[in-house]
Amino acid sequence: MEITKIQFDVNGLIPAVLQDSTDGEILMVGYMNKESLSRTLESNDVWFYSRSREKLWLKGGTSGNRMKMVAISPDCDGDALLLKVEAQGPACHTGQKTCFYEKFNLEEWESAEKGVGSIGEILDRLASTISNRNDEMPDGSYTAELLREGLEKIGQKVIEEAGETALAALGNSKSKTKQESADLLYHLLVLLESKGVSLEEVAAELVSRYK
Repeated sequence: MEITKIQFDVNGLIPAVLQDSTDGEILMVGYMNKESLSRTLESNDVWFYSRSREKLWLKGGTSGNRMKMVAISPDCDGDALLLKVEAQGPACHTGQKTCFYEKFNLEEWESAEKGVGSIGEILDRLASTISNRNDEMPDGSYTAELLREGLEKIGQKVIEEAGETALAALGNSKSKTKQESADLLYHLLVLLESKGVSLEEVAAELVSRYK
């Protein structure tokens, strides 16, 4: 297929799948516009377009984990791209080789469909969202703004929310206690992200105390 027949969507974007050229493993999915595709073709360094930041970004430009394109193929309709790459480090911001390292849990999915899910599932999802905000730093995001301000500001918010949670409980307001507890947990997760401490590490610490 000729490159001119590539079909960009109404926003001028096309999904691009990165595949390891050595073992065929799928590494990640991003979006390209005409400019990022042109830069990729010219340099062989993979460029994407960030929908949240509305600008181009070089994969691995900050981390050094660049992706060198060795081949590119449109799909049969021309509305998706497959890029075979030489990975110069992990593709995922978590440090994993691929962004598709999670196992799909059908039981958790069915549980979530029936309700809000367990507290562990919710905290995991929230922690993942906070991690993504830390990676992308989108404008207008309260989480990103907190992370930009640093540990001192985040620590102050945790202290503030902890105090408000205690006061709500002492005031015998169940509704207010739930609200303040949610605020406290959120800000604590932001603190953990800023400090580089995972929920798994906190869980392991808890388990070690009750063996």
